[in-house]
Amino acid sequence: MKRLIFRGTFCALPVLLLSAVFAGLPGNGLPGNGPAPASGDYKLLAPITHGNLTIFPVVSGKTRDTSGFLTLDEGIRSGEVVVTEVGNLHGTMRRRRTIPVYSRGAQVNNLVLVNNSKLPLILLAGEVVTGGKQDRVVGKDRIIPSESDPVDLAVFCVEPGRWVESSTKFDTHASVMAQPSVRKKAMVDADQHKVWDEVNNANSNMARLAVSGTVVGGPVAGGGGNPSAMRELQATTSYAKVIENSAVKQQVDSITAPMQKSYESVIKQLRNQNAVGVVVAVKGRIVWADIFASTQLLGKYWPKLLQSYAAEALTASGARAEVSMKDAQLFLDEWEARHETVDSEPGLYRQRELVGDNFRAFELTSLLPKQSFDVHLSKMAE
Repeated sequence: MKRLIFRGTFCALPVLLLSAVFAGLPGNGLPGNGPAPASGDYKLLAPITHGNLTIFPVVSGKTRDTSGFLTLDEGIRSGEVVVTEVGNLHGTMRRRRTIPVYSRGAQVNNLVLVNNSKLPLILLAGEVVTGGKQDRVVGKDRIIPSESDPVDLAVFCVEPGRWVESSTKFDTHASVMAQPSVRKKAMVDADQHKVWDEVNNANSNMARLAVSGTVVGGPVAGGGGNPSAMRELQATTSYAKVIENSAVKQQVDSITAPMQKSYESVIKQLRNQNAVGVVVAVKGRIVWADIFASTQLLGKYWPKLLQSYAAEALTASGARAEVSMKDAQLFLDEWEARHETVDSEPGLYRQRELVGDNFRAFELTSLLPKQSFDVHLSKMAE
């Protein structure tokens, strides 16, 4: 499928991108000819804080029907989506008379995906797949068509210490989403060495926390003196395995468990509103926002997103500050972009990257018939 990339610089161009996430007006993928901005219908709720992590739930009066999309976790779990090293395609496809032959072998920054499902597949930047010769992280948001031909994925390694095949196919059994600092290196810098540096930094900080044996609410049961957990951390360079480590997991759970409980309580009290995303602050500094087209889609990604935010809160450096509703609102309201890049596969999806003075945002829009709307928005502070 032909892929189009457009680049342009727009001075003093007000882009009401967040509201377009909910309006979801179709466009043809050309700069200046995309979704028209609509009046904002979203609302920022009071913050939920635990330890160094603060989230501001975002609700909307509008929602889209996203039941016709498949997530990576769902596809891997059902066996209808297969991710493998380049060169390992045989047997991954069905319903096809011929199998394309890839002559080159495994590549650090490339994997092959086949979607055998009858539903289009959503891939989010930051999703981690484990297996093959190295664990990898998806480098950009995109949509894969139903019953697809093999698709060459741009990925980044998040396990720099291994190049030995552990399995022919990749899995998402741990349902890991890379924390914002790692996602940012993959999405913005698109540089393997910078991704490795950030992974090593995160892994080292996690290991130090596990050794210390303390969490937000007190000591880690079995951490800080657990020889087995410490040996596991010392023996791996895998970001996913570090997150799965029992001592590290307890650190992360010490934040996610109370946050999840508070989040569910808040949303339950707002039965008539649709929770579609969150604005995230770490140590009192706004760092990220994830916003989806529907409550249903947010719900599918929420457990792994919350885990990623907690990991960021545990490993972030610097002094703690105070964050306010005003800070979060300003972050949502600022969309004046000085540069825009559009990456499009006509009839399938469009991704817009917006660069402002203090932010960078990525908007994934489905261009599929009867599913033409904005699917996901990620925004990061610069």
